[in-house]
Formats: sequence, structure tokens, C-alpha cells
Amino acid sequence: MAQMDGEYVPVHDLRLTYPCGEAPDANGAVEVAQGVFWLRRPLPFSLAWINVWLLEDGDGWTLVDTGIGDTPSKKAWDDAAASVLKGRPINRIICTHMHPDHIGCAGYLSRRYNAPLMMTPLEYITARMLVADTGRQAPKEGMDFYRAAGLDDAALELYRSRFGGFGSGVTPLPESYLRLSEGDELLIGRRTWRVVLGNGHSPEHACLWEPEGKLLISGDQILPRISSNVSVHPTEPEADPLLDWLDSCRKLRDFLPEDALVLPAHNEPFRGVHVRLDNLLSGHQKKLDRVWSRLAEPKRVVDLYGAMFARDIGDDPHALAAGETLAHLHRLIGEGRVKRSVGHDGVWRYQQA
Repeated sequence: MAQMDGEYVPVHDLRLTYPCGEAPDANGAVEVAQGVFWLRRPLPFSLAWINVWLLEDGDGWTLVDTGIGDTPSKKAWDDAAASVLKGRPINRIICTHMHPDHIGCAGYLSRRYNAPLMMTPLEYITARMLVADTGRQAPKEGMDFYRAAGLDDAALELYRSRFGGFGSGVTPLPESYLRLSEGDELLIGRRTWRVVLGNGHSPEHACLWEPEGKLLISGDQILPRISSNVSVHPTEPEADPLLDWLDSCRKLRDFLPEDALVLPAHNEPFRGVHVRLDNLLSGHQKKLDRVWSRLAEPKRVVDLYGAMFARDIGDDPHALAAGETLAHLHRLIGEGRVKRSVGHDGVWRYQQA
């Protein structure tokens, strides 16, 4: 799930290179390294594609991420059985994290190929929790959370009407999974991949690092042209996910060599990972400073969208914008730069400390 704008993160940094050529079409694959294939699956969003990665694995394949669980994505997998998979089975499915564009077809493919699902525990458990919200009414805690952020009645109604929609993009998940943890090593074909975790965009995001080929399957943890969404949600209203995100960016910058080939979930494979991580870190710092500069007088969350986003969010979900804005406000509170109060109307207001 991409950030709503890229104002503070260069969209076309000329220091990044894209060595893998044209993206595959919906029915094709591009071999980006020996035994490592780049596929794409369609998405019903403004972000129209997700990259998934097919790794040669003995007599079959290991699949990393699956696409959303809708009819076009399932059809693409049905069509791929002969043309891309060449009649060979998927032996296991690895999902970097729990968002529907990554995990949506996991259940469908797991049952079709009798393939186990591999994830980190928090991602699997969170996915199961969100799927269980399907058909439920929006909880009072959620309505109160966004009301305190200053959302008006129309925006609250949009949140209410869309609550529980997570499950619509996820085929029924397997009832069990195989745990991935930091530092695990997976022998897949002739390559050994190491699990490297990141946080902030999702609870326990797994990247896969292959040191011999200097390959990183990054999921949404590092994207070349857009910045991943980092938000506070009603389920953990006092969280500081931006701290987790910034720490993860620093961790990955220290861990990865500059000439790594990054295989992201969106946009093209690229080199220049240190440059990109520096851009992400400096971009969020600029946002923090810009939000802080608007807080000489008390402001609501919704009053700060102009400091956060490069455009009027218009009809975009205000819950998403509020969550990103709150992530930056909570980081400023954590740094001691901002304080929060509650007005007579029950709405939070933020001011320079």
C-alpha cells in the first residue's frame, strides 16, 4: 500500500539504476538472476501492479508473494500453470507481509498445490484477525479514534462503510503456517536466502537476502519510486510506527551492500539501495520538520494534511491520511517536540512543546 504522495521522496532519483529491462506482462516472466523470475499480477487500485517472485526449487517452485485474491489474479495464476510454471508445482509460498496484494491468493494457491504458507507470526496472526472482521460493523473504538482525529461526518461514514473490507481481497487462508524468524536461512534451489525483518509498514515484514548473488526481495520495505504507508491504526492508538520504520531503514542500510539488486513489490528492480534508504530517511525527516513548523498554534490532525501531502487528498480515504499524519505526530511527541491536548469537542489538538 503506497504512500499518498511522494513530495519529500524523489520519484526519479537518477542515482538509481534499473538493470532488468521492461516489466513482464500479466502472462509472462523475466529472469532477473539465474533461477529467479519476475512476474506481475494486476491490482484493482491506482497502483495497478504488484511484483511477485518465482524461485526455482528442485522439481518445482517457491513463490514469494501472490497478488490480491480477486478473479483477475486467480485467472492469471491459472493461465501461468503451463506457460510460466511449465507444469511444475509450487512447493511453498512465502508472503513478505499480510496486506491483501501480497497474501490475497495465498490460500487459493496453497490449496491448489498443497503448498505450505510461510510467514512471520505477527503477519499471519494479524491477517487472520483482519479477515475475521469481514461482515462486522465498524467498532466504537474505531469511530471514536477517527472522530478524535477530526474527521467529519462524511469521512467517518466512509470509514464505517469500508470497515471489514480486508477479507474481500483475501482467499481463505490456510489454517496453519510455517514460521519465519529473523536470521532464518532457507535453501531454495541452489540459493540460500536469509530472512531479514523490518517494521513500521506492517508488524513483522520479512525480506529475503541472498548474499552470493546480492539479491534482496524487499516486499514493501524498500520501493524505488514510492514510499510505503506508515500509519497509526485504531487497534493500537498510541503506537509509534514511524520510529520502527526509520530504525528498519537504518538497519537495512547498515546491512546491505550498495550494489545489491533490490527486487521490490512495486515498480522495477533497482540498484542504489543506500541512496534510496537515505532518501526515505531524509524524506520523513522533512515531513516531521514541516508538520512541526505548522504547530505554533494548536492544530487537529486533519488541519495538517497540507504539511503531509503534496496535493489535496480529495476523495481519498481520510482514515489513511489521518493514520499517516498521526504516525508523524506520534514521532514528534516521542522526540519531545510536540504535545497533545483534548478540546471540549473531544478532538485531539497538537502544538509545539
